[in-house]
Amino acid sequence: MAEPSKEELLFGRIAVLNKLISEEQFNEAVEIRRRRDPSDVNQDLGRIVKARGFLDDRQYRSVRGAQEKALLKKGHSADAAKFLARGMNADGTAPGGTSQAAAAPAAPAAASAPEPDDFDPMADDEGEDEPAGGHAEATDDEDEGEGEGEGEGEGEGRKKKKKKRKKYERPNDGTAYKTMAALLKKARDSGSSDLHMSAGAKPLLRLHGQLTPVNMPEITRKQGSLLAASVMSDESWNDFMNDNDWDGSVDIKGVGRFRANVLRQRRGVSAVYRVINTVIPSLDGLGLPKTFERFTTFHQGMVLVTGATGSGKSSTLAAMIDMINGNRKEHIITMEDPIEFVYTGKQCNITQRQVGEHTKNWGNALRAALREDPDVILIGEMRDLDTVSLGITAAETGHLVYGTLHTNSAIRTIDRLLDVFPPGEQPQIRAMVSESLKGVISQQLIKTADGKGRVCAYEVLTWTPAVANIIREGTTYKLLSVLQTGKRLGMTLMDDCLKNLLKEGKITKEAARVAAHNPKNFA
Repeated sequence: MAEPSKEELLFGRIAVLNKLISEEQFNEAVEIRRRRDPSDVNQDLGRIVKARGFLDDRQYRSVRGAQEKALLKKGHSADAAKFLARGMNADGTAPGGTSQAAAAPAAPAAASAPEPDDFDPMADDEGEDEPAGGHAEATDDEDEGEGEGEGEGEGEGRKKKKKKRKKYERPNDGTAYKTMAALLKKARDSGSSDLHMSAGAKPLLRLHGQLTPVNMPEITRKQGSLLAASVMSDESWNDFMNDNDWDGSVDIKGVGRFRANVLRQRRGVSAVYRVINTVIPSLDGLGLPKTFERFTTFHQGMVLVTGATGSGKSSTLAAMIDMINGNRKEHIITMEDPIEFVYTGKQCNITQRQVGEHTKNWGNALRAALREDPDVILIGEMRDLDTVSLGITAAETGHLVYGTLHTNSAIRTIDRLLDVFPPGEQPQIRAMVSESLKGVISQQLIKTADGKGRVCAYEVLTWTPAVANIIREGTTYKLLSVLQTGKRLGMTLMDDCLKNLLKEGKITKEAARVAAHNPKNFA
């Protein structure tokens, strides 16, 4: 049995965090790795994941690059990072002590061109990208030079070729713009949450959680490009044409702001537009209890709002930020991708930054924020090790940090927060989280019984000495009993909230059963 190192395991954790592989696929690869000869340097965890078909070539290079960058940030040299990422010792020897040259299998005498997955720890990683998700630390056209950054001075440095991005002219069609403006206005006026513009299909509106087609012809391949381009800037269209994906926001005069994602698919260019409310909601207007106001009274610590995409996380956070804005005299910094609600300073100074437009990436924004005299920091999405680590550090150093995670319960949220870190770091992180975590709100939107809207169901965990002790000991399964007995402290289980909504006639039993953590409670 060969246990993979924590540096090697980092590959799988990055892939899982960026939703490139599942937890089951990660565990399967780890089990295979354990059965391999520890001296076989061609069988590290990353290569096993790729060999199993869980990642394609581009995704593999992307995760490998992120893994090595994370090791560079921990102080390893560029060469050592390459070796450690592949399960070797920092000096290039196999775990058993054999040098890499001796441990690597000899190539056949009449070998053909090497396979794409052949291992050369010192080869240039030309063309590596960051993990999927659109938050790379270096753009494709950035010239990284020779031996720059961390690892500078190690040997002669490594050359990385500069990728050249093509320049594309954005098509400008007045009819397409008018069509998009009318459709986006229809989405807002009808109360829809999203507009889907998919080549080869009719436009679709998501109303109360369900997609409904708009009565107009299917979008052709050519129209798909023209419609998407009509509401984008020249720079944004150029980014999309180079990357085949674009995330951002669009602002239509007289209509409003929308969060947008443009993509290329089998039938052509498609896009999804999320309606951003221009009026910042209140907690009462969202149907949330008064107890949520307590999460705006802290002066340091971390509050997490979690749930699936479209569960109302942004609205809940906006209501709490606006409450702080009206009641305190402090500096609020928000980091979003993209900016959704636009705040006007009341008693607070509010700084809003969009990742990719106003700052290079989440990590840079967070590091800079700590030097910008903040009192409150909003992190739009805590999606990787760097962001989570910096968020916890900010909470530990006297700031109130709000963040989001895509988890569906308070217990899973804490597990996800801790699992981002390598096993060797988790005892220290558990101790930090146990003191800094002030609360977790996990929510989902449920269709109302009359079918005319949606109502928020939520689970709430608040800090207590008992909660801190459970997190510190790593026995998060015990939090269930704390949630069950903590009602007087404002804690609520998701299933208990669903029972109350069902009792009040706001939702149906079928809807409650689908949303419940334990459907047997609604049999």
